[in-house]
Amino acid sequence: MTRFRHIAIEGAIGVGKTTLARRLAAHLGAEPLLEQADENPYLDRYYQDPAGYAFQTQVFFLFQRLRQVTALAQPGIFTPVVVSDFLFEKDALFARLTLGDEEFRLYRQMYAEVEPRVPQPDLVIWLQAPVATLMERIRRRGILMEQRIDEAYLVRLMDAYAARFETYDRAPVLAVQTEHFHPGGVDADFAALVDKLATMTAPRDFLGPPASPRLT
Repeated sequence: MTRFRHIAIEGAIGVGKTTLARRLAAHLGAEPLLEQADENPYLDRYYQDPAGYAFQTQVFFLFQRLRQVTALAQPGIFTPVVVSDFLFEKDALFARLTLGDEEFRLYRQMYAEVEPRVPQPDLVIWLQAPVATLMERIRRRGILMEQRIDEAYLVRLMDAYAARFETYDRAPVLAVQTEHFHPGGVDADFAALVDKLATMTAPRDFLGPPASPRLT
């Protein structure tokens, strides 16, 4: 697994990205690079008033994530391996869902200016789960502002991820179906994931039953 210097874990809200990123980083002796959503002063207001605060929320995330990932290009700051619970490209994906057309055009101009500076991961782990499973996980973890998320939004988000990874070629992608497979919390499942990563050679692969046929 030494060929993977930066492993990025992606997927919809509630799929288990951060839990797995922390566990995998600890296993590899790696540096965890985690989203810091609680530092966004607009996020709670966005959930209460999406139309009024979507642009501010998204621009804050854009530059926050830019600072995080560009640090990877500076030698000596991180350990040889980094595991993140986000892919920089997710920012544009969320922006397309949350912003109106005029706001998104302005956002795209900013994104186009900064995106060339972003180092790419060596591997993406794409976690997947059905909408009903995600809704139950969101309900159980009890983050107040997330309780306003509805199924329709998650469907749009999952479709956006599927469309992006259909053509994604910047790094190998391992799609992991997590409805009945829990590498973040079950030892045997985590061991199966580690084994898969150690032997993975194809640009795209699955672990567990595929949730989307678009990677086949």
